[in-house]
Amino acid sequence: MQNFVHRSTELEETIAAVATPPGEGGVAVIRISGKEAIAIAEKIFTGPVREYKSHTAHLGKIVDERGVFVDEVLLLPMRAPRSYTGEDTVEIHCHGGSLITRKVLETVIRAGARPAAPGEFTFKAFMHGKLDLAQAEAVQELISARSELALHFAEQQLQGALSKEISAFQKELTDLAAIFEAWVDFPEEGLEFASQEEVLEILARIQERISKLSNSFYEGRKLHEGFSLCLIGPPNAGKSSLMNALLKKERAIVTEIPGTTRDLLEEELSLGVLNFRLIDTAGIRKTEERIEQEGIVRSKTALAQADLVLLIFDASRGIEDPELLEEARKKKAILVWNKIDLIDSSPRPVEGIPNVCISAKERKGLEDLKHAIDALIWQNGAPQKEEILITSMRHRQALVEADDALEMLITGLKDGVSPEFLSSEMRRALSALGTIIGTNITEDILSAIFSKFCVGK
Repeated sequence: MQNFVHRSTELEETIAAVATPPGEGGVAVIRISGKEAIAIAEKIFTGPVREYKSHTAHLGKIVDERGVFVDEVLLLPMRAPRSYTGEDTVEIHCHGGSLITRKVLETVIRAGARPAAPGEFTFKAFMHGKLDLAQAEAVQELISARSELALHFAEQQLQGALSKEISAFQKELTDLAAIFEAWVDFPEEGLEFASQEEVLEILARIQERISKLSNSFYEGRKLHEGFSLCLIGPPNAGKSSLMNALLKKERAIVTEIPGTTRDLLEEELSLGVLNFRLIDTAGIRKTEERIEQEGIVRSKTALAQADLVLLIFDASRGIEDPELLEEARKKKAILVWNKIDLIDSSPRPVEGIPNVCISAKERKGLEDLKHAIDALIWQNGAPQKEEILITSMRHRQALVEADDALEMLITGLKDGVSPEFLSSEMRRALSALGTIIGTNITEDILSAIFSKFCVGK
């Protein structure tokens, strides 16, 4: 299955797979799609499937080729083109145990369906025009979204927001390409299709929008993947207490003994609309103890690799490690003064780094800390929900290619290069944009995209 190549020639085959996650559950769904889906379902279901109206539910039994009962199920036929794939589709809702689900699927396969490859249902939807390529990729983004904001932008892409933007670029550039052709074909006619200044202005505007969309990749990708948030500081500064306070559970062991945490502890953390990989680390200090030394090495590695750093000091003890503070300044970091419940007044702020005062033990100042984290992430403000963000490196590379082609085009026009010699750059820009929504794409690229999907989607 890993060597499967998605090809349009295999669209006629009827495929089947479990469309729900593996494991135990109340209900599992087996999906069948293809021109033989209805006929295959009728072979194994105790009811006249061919006579059922589309998008209706029917209770019955699944039986194997020998007529032996397999499971009692709910069957839903969906006639083409009113289905996810655009083909005749049947969903079988069976009991959700792993064994019974496998037995129902095996019965479907023996009746004539082929096991689906990863992403093959969505591949069929793309090939039948139910989704363009950007929308198809959004399906996987939707499934793997880890935060509310990532989910919103995946839904936005699935609804076609990115596709509409790319199509608008293509239309504007195609209109300009027609003007180029007119300049070449009718140089002596004196026809005023558009002045060079007007064309340059339009090209610059399109390039600016493409560049902005391309640069949204960094925010978009972090939204999709989540951020690593590393807790760093000397022993007994309260890193583990803060981890527990943020998670609202006793995840890390907390004692008054310095060096309790010897290894990295990681947990998923949701703060507002964002998702974080929260990392608690061993306290950094000079020590001769070998196990603690290894923990400190790992702490420093985590510090170097983290997207965001919370540098935690005990407010009653002050800056215990100036070198650690200087290291943190090089990162996106917040200086967290913990244990303010032990002092009478707030510590003097340290310049060059955001300062927040908290008491992890008493759960004080945590909202201030969350606001500081938001401000650190969104230094130019959080993305608005109506904005379009890209999360795919493939999309980013295509936009960079289009941007580069437009730059060459603009430079050539300013330098007086004949439009006929610049047509190749216009074609390059249009071709690059086309790969995003799938108007010109190779089967190898399609296979690379859809093979990343889970089986059953």
